[in-house]
Amino acid sequence: MSTRFANRKEEIVHTAAVLFSQKGYAATSMRDIAEHMKMEAASLYNHISSKEEILHAICFSIADRFINSIEEVNDIYFNGEEKLRMAVKSHVHILTENLPEANVFLREWRHLNEANLAAFIKLRDQYEDGIENILQTGMDENVFQEVDKKFAALNILSSVNWIVEWYKPNGKMNAEEVATKLCDFMLTGLNKKQPF
Repeated sequence: MSTRFANRKEEIVHTAAVLFSQKGYAATSMRDIAEHMKMEAASLYNHISSKEEILHAICFSIADRFINSIEEVNDIYFNGEEKLRMAVKSHVHILTENLPEANVFLREWRHLNEANLAAFIKLRDQYEDGIENILQTGMDENVFQEVDKKFAALNILSSVNWIVEWYKPNGKMNAEEVATKLCDFMLTGLNKKQPF
């Protein structure tokens, strides 16, 4: 077993995340996961009860990281621009450090069962509220333009989440550079234009 995993279950969940991100949740079977783990399907059930449990583990572990990061940013007394930069940087790092899991989190969450789906959407809304709080801070400081916070927050998240489609760990830009460029671009639209 790879030393990057604390236990067999963690390794199974990561392997499943890779397969879900490549083939989709619906098209991946427990047998597929077992084959990639080089173990019998029956043995898989000693660690995992169902495919739903795996999806839950992936989606909620990433969601928890996002919630912790946005709460940390909003708990610190910085101005709106600094908060936004911190939030985007943290968001980019969470995505790029867990690309297969991030892909599943962003694309496959709709396959969660009804109870888990409702809980997941609640966490997603909570995170969006955290972004809106940052935007409100910037507007209260008279640094950001008056914007529709919901619309602006969704645009920010769409821009940042899109990086999972093209980011390469060994590409031209590292995660830090991506976050900086994204923030610079966002802030050109948000910041109030200063009179000459």
